[in-house]
Amino acid sequence: MTDLLKTSLSRRVVLQSAAVGAIGINPALRAAVYAQGSDAPEKKEVKIGFIPLTDCASVVMASVLGIDQKYGVKIIPTKEASWAGVRDKLVTGELDFAHVLYGLIYGVHLGVSGPKKDMAVLMTLNNNGQAITLSKKLADKGAVDGASLAKLMAAEKREYTFAQTFPTGTHAMWLYYWMAANGINPMTDAKVITVPPPQMVANMRVGNMDGYSVGEPWNHRAIIDGIGITATTSQDVWKDHPEKVLGTTGDFVKKYPNTARAVTAAILEAGKWIDSGLANKNKMAETIADKSYVNTSVDAINQRILGRYQNGLGKTWDDPNHMKFYNDGAVNFPYLSDGMWFLTQHKRWGLLKDHPDYLAVAKQINQIDIYKQAAAASKTPVPKDLMRSSKLMDGVIWDGKDPKKYADSFKVKA
Repeated sequence: MTDLLKTSLSRRVVLQSAAVGAIGINPALRAAVYAQGSDAPEKKEVKIGFIPLTDCASVVMASVLGIDQKYGVKIIPTKEASWAGVRDKLVTGELDFAHVLYGLIYGVHLGVSGPKKDMAVLMTLNNNGQAITLSKKLADKGAVDGASLAKLMAAEKREYTFAQTFPTGTHAMWLYYWMAANGINPMTDAKVITVPPPQMVANMRVGNMDGYSVGEPWNHRAIIDGIGITATTSQDVWKDHPEKVLGTTGDFVKKYPNTARAVTAAILEAGKWIDSGLANKNKMAETIADKSYVNTSVDAINQRILGRYQNGLGKTWDDPNHMKFYNDGAVNFPYLSDGMWFLTQHKRWGLLKDHPDYLAVAKQINQIDIYKQAAAASKTPVPKDLMRSSKLMDGVIWDGKDPKKYADSFKVKA
């Protein structure tokens, strides 16, 4: 921002402040005040890591559209190769923030997925929009969904290999939950490997796995390439589930609280922009398809973000529960119960040996106060409750009220 522009903006802020006078500062003006006054971001330029996935879009668009500058920061999106790489660069401070798996942040905080470090979730970036892909070879043998996969695995005994993207991450949890709900124990009945999202399609093409759980566009890409079919979507496992988050370290939030708030507000506004119409979604798809971001064809992205699904076997459907980045603010609140759910699954699958203090951990990680401030600046509605209730694919209700009982209730577990 030039000195001339700063001076101009400062004068405009003073004039607007005088104009609103006794009626108080409106949220748009408050954002300008954040950028200029005592609430100014401590760090003006921030690196935000992302993995080539459709749900990096609000981070990318906040930068591309210049929304970040409105809040006094410059976002530098940084393309990363794997979630392990994102983890390492967050922990060392090479990245300031990241588009990152919800469960990765919780795993690092508790020291079960790499070096132990206090971590922070600032907002949920998206709901829904992941899927489980099965190879065309399995589909040709009749395995096209969970029930038929279980039947085939029981009839044709061999080592079946499935891939997820990070051991404590969301994709691992969707895969495990779906398999277990269909009577398959992912820990004993199959071999599970970790593969970075952009490498899923290539690995399936050469026969390295029978199926995988990943975000878009890598499920739809497998259909386009004729090597896989969509067996289920993550929203069919858990409607409106939390997915990626804006993550950072606890130290960063303590040192740069204004920066954390400004970046959160900018990405909230970018999510609102994406979700506000067909033209914006198409513009987003064209932008992130570029090789500097997701590096795929636009047609691999632009169908499923509109809820236009096909399974690769001739079935098509319109899914109202497709990937959402804002949804009138319903997407983004960092519910304590969302974070706690991942801990229950980490305990279920033996990643955690003992029950943690579920609520205390979630309160430490999820930055509710900073989120509320960013929501006010971006005019985003905030829910009244810090918990929410959801029914998953097996009919089991999760509401965060008794996490220990919930974690211990599953028949299929490690």
